[in-house]
Amino acid sequence: MLRDMFKKTSTLSSGEDRTSARRVTGYQEEAPFIPAGMWKKCNKCGKPIYAEDVRENFNICPKCGGYFRVHAYRRIEMVADAGTFSEWDAEMEDSNPLKFPGYEKKLAAAREKTKLNEAIVTGHACISGYPVVLGVCDARFLMSSMGHNVGEKITRAVEQATREKLPVILFACSGGARMQEGMVSLMQMAKTAAALKRYHDAGQLFVSVLTDPTTGGVTASFAMLGDIILAEPGALIGFAGPRVIEQTIGQKLPEGFQRSEFLLEHGFVDKIVERKDLKKCLAQILKLHGGKNIGERSQEKSGQNIVEVSRGESRQSTSGARQEKSKKNSGAEEGSLTAVEENHKAGVKAVIRSAWDSVLLSRKADRPVASDYMEALFDDYMEFHGDRYFKDDGAVIGGIASFHGIPVTVIGQEKGKTTKENIRRNFGMPSPEGYRKALRLMKQAETFGRPVICFVDTPGAFCGMEAEERGQGEAIARNLMEMSGLKVPVLSIVIGEGGSGGALAMAVANEVWMMENAVYSVLSPEGFASILWKDSRRAGEAAKVMKITAGELKELGVIERVIAEKEPASLETMPELKEELSKAMEEFFDRWGHMDKEEVSSSRYDRFRRF
Repeated sequence: MLRDMFKKTSTLSSGEDRTSARRVTGYQEEAPFIPAGMWKKCNKCGKPIYAEDVRENFNICPKCGGYFRVHAYRRIEMVADAGTFSEWDAEMEDSNPLKFPGYEKKLAAAREKTKLNEAIVTGHACISGYPVVLGVCDARFLMSSMGHNVGEKITRAVEQATREKLPVILFACSGGARMQEGMVSLMQMAKTAAALKRYHDAGQLFVSVLTDPTTGGVTASFAMLGDIILAEPGALIGFAGPRVIEQTIGQKLPEGFQRSEFLLEHGFVDKIVERKDLKKCLAQILKLHGGKNIGERSQEKSGQNIVEVSRGESRQSTSGARQEKSKKNSGAEEGSLTAVEENHKAGVKAVIRSAWDSVLLSRKADRPVASDYMEALFDDYMEFHGDRYFKDDGAVIGGIASFHGIPVTVIGQEKGKTTKENIRRNFGMPSPEGYRKALRLMKQAETFGRPVICFVDTPGAFCGMEAEERGQGEAIARNLMEMSGLKVPVLSIVIGEGGSGGALAMAVANEVWMMENAVYSVLSPEGFASILWKDSRRAGEAAKVMKITAGELKELGVIERVIAEKEPASLETMPELKEELSKAMEEFFDRWGHMDKEEVSSSRYDRFRRF
């Protein structure tokens, strides 16, 4: 087999070390000569692979796509700009707190083998021009177990990043705590977590990248504390190793258990990133955390004189030449037009629809969903997953993006467009983990000073037995409470159905807008008719008396703005909707971008205090 494999080597390679793979003397063939280290066997698929091909393919098997573990300096070479890495703490004294027999010899052997002083390399680097503090574990050194020196190097790096206000990126790869250091090893879990707490409180960005394997005390400390947690495909990630679990429970674990894909599904990582895309992904994250915040942008805009008004009132730019006056018990702007009136003024024939017509339009299968609006309105969108507790809920999507250069957090309740998608997204009805994911992203936005844009579109929160078991009511209540106090501007836009508390849990905002044909209600018209009149067939009548349309809710002061739909919203009309929404969102940022944190929060409180 090897003989056949090397038949064409002389025609495919050049140089002395790539020749002589096959020699022929007459009809007799000699045994092939294989230069040491040139060919290796993939430990995943078992096929022979050329070492240089593997290196050029980001240390991934070109035959089966299996990921090989990467040495620390090779990893740095992959993600850092050439020549920018400066190592910290390259040399440290041995740590043998238990005077463990033979441990120092083991350390010496590991150093000789790897040419490393310890199981992690830390230092300063740039990624696509963005300065970062980088830490990379190396599994060759005692399986990158975490002893005193590993914990000390991570802590020093985080402390230095805190002083210099730099992002931290740590590549985790570890078998866990270092047994030879006993409880001193265990203390490194608390030490690194404490350093990251101070770093987090300082408002800095920590990106954790989980590679194969990430287990034990490393998983239960710094590796899972990232503001953003990325993972490589197929990586083993867990607290207890598979063998320990199987021995404990006496059962064979299912295929894929504790792999990256398993953790994504169960809500513990934000995103799985292929190695070839990792540098680009990290650069995008750094970009979206390094841009000017909306306050800085507003101050830089020329020709815009922002009118200050008292807390609790809306704020308008004088460039629009509009003054603020409150209508009694309504919160609407004096002289403002409804969407239908605006259409009529623009020469568009007014279409008068019943409330039930609006209900039907809001539910249409071809109506744009949250992801359609995100794609149209934002650049650099990167979706994040999971609530960090139980699961990734497909009924809620969200992540980071930019709007005209402004970093933002975007979150939406997502319906499917096909039967298969609707099942995966539970027909847009979030479970507790969906609301917890949304809140996690909002709190992250607060940490980094990003405004939050929510797209509301749900028949209501999922009311299944499992949702109750996992605390549906508590999850919604927690969102209401925490959103009310967020220190960044929040805009919520009802794009389809705004069903009851399930919608409100993403609409405790500084301003709430509605698409012209959206509805927002205490419950569905069918449910209203069933409860009040014991007849769900009277849903159309119920819709009329419930006052659930955009125009009616604008008059009641429940919402601030109606986004006109000259034709019922669809993918075909998205360019026009994008234009109107973009203009309106620019005005929103002008109104709220210059406020301090307490002002933003107090204004939101006053908004709901009026009701």
